Amino acid sequence: MPFSGKATYSSGVSLPEIAEDVSDLVSINSPHETPLLDALGDPARAARSTVHEWIEDTLLLNTALTGNNTFADPSTDTSVKVTNASTFRVGDQVQPEGGIEVMLVTAINSGNNTLTITRGYGGSTAEDLISDMPLRILGNAALEGADADAARFTARARRTNYTQIFSATVEVSGSELAVRQIGVADELDYQKQQRTRELLRDLENSVINGRAPAANPQGTSTVRRTMRGIVGSIASNRFLAGIDGFPAGATLTEAQVNEALRLIWKSSSGNVNLIVVGGPEKRAINQFVAASRRFTPQSDSYRDMVSTYESDFGVCRIVLSRWVPAGMVLLLDSSRIDVMPLSGRSFHYKPLAVTGDKESGQILGEYTLELRNESAHGVIQV
Repeated sequence: MPFSGKATYSSGVSLPEIAEDVSDLVSINSPHETPLLDALGDPARAARSTVHEWIEDTLLLNTALTGNNTFADPSTDTSVKVTNASTFRVGDQVQPEGGIEVMLVTAINSGNNTLTITRGYGGSTAEDLISDMPLRILGNAALEGADADAARFTARARRTNYTQIFSATVEVSGSELAVRQIGVADELDYQKQQRTRELLRDLENSVINGRAPAANPQGTSTVRRTMRGIVGSIASNRFLAGIDGFPAGATLTEAQVNEALRLIWKSSSGNVNLIVVGGPEKRAINQFVAASRRFTPQSDSYRDMVSTYESDFGVCRIVLSRWVPAGMVLLLDSSRIDVMPLSGRSFHYKPLAVTGDKESGQILGEYTLELRNESAHGVIQV
């Protein structure tokens, strides 16, 4: 005999007499993580102006290229044109890159960038010289009792970036504040948290991809001031797959990563310790060890992840960020990068004047990127 008494299903379509059962939890699935900012950590200092500057210096060069030479005998000629004779001094021992011959500079003609050299110095084996060959200075030998050489020095350079204001407005009516919310104790605080998450997401995106205006980058009443990001700041070490001898490949390969690290190491004292990639490039890095991955019958988990890449040129943590453009890999020395707030302008809530039955305010923050020695970092594009 079917049940004929009072039941929940007999209370009407909308169940008017039964209390609602709503979970006291608000679930959010929108991407808002900031893995690069987390990896870089908090800066040691704040910016003091909307135009943020820092000083960089270099050592005197110890390498120059041979110029456009026409050698009668490239293995014995004692006169060689170079791209910049001021790099050299009389008494320098020089060696062609990749060669074993040592030569001694005995005279310099700065007017036509020509060196007079002793070939096969110290019994070394003479080798053919060619145009556009790098010549590396081993060191200079001074004559005993000789007068001091003319002083040489490098000029320090001032680098610049600009602060960018990140803001979001929060506004909640008095009635909304008064009613009981499901899963939210204070609607105004909840809105603050949501907008702050969005601004942190935007900050990471701007740190990676942001560009400063071509004109009036300091900003005007009509020009918005924006920071220059990492991608736009790196100029020296930009490696295009298959271009200028860089390994080709439609997807990222270990040969490309290793060669880029080698070239950065060769040209700078930077220590690349972060490799920042998007999803497809992270999967490509995981495949670096796919051929040598082994599992036993006792293995109860399958791992397909590389979180650290260790090479002869550094140990690099792999950072997955959804904001890195597709086909791009950032090779960064984190000790030379700071994401800095303008002093007193890290993200905070600023109440606005009460103009009615509502509470309103702004989430504000002003930040800039200090990327020192851009030649210590690199970008691979596949």
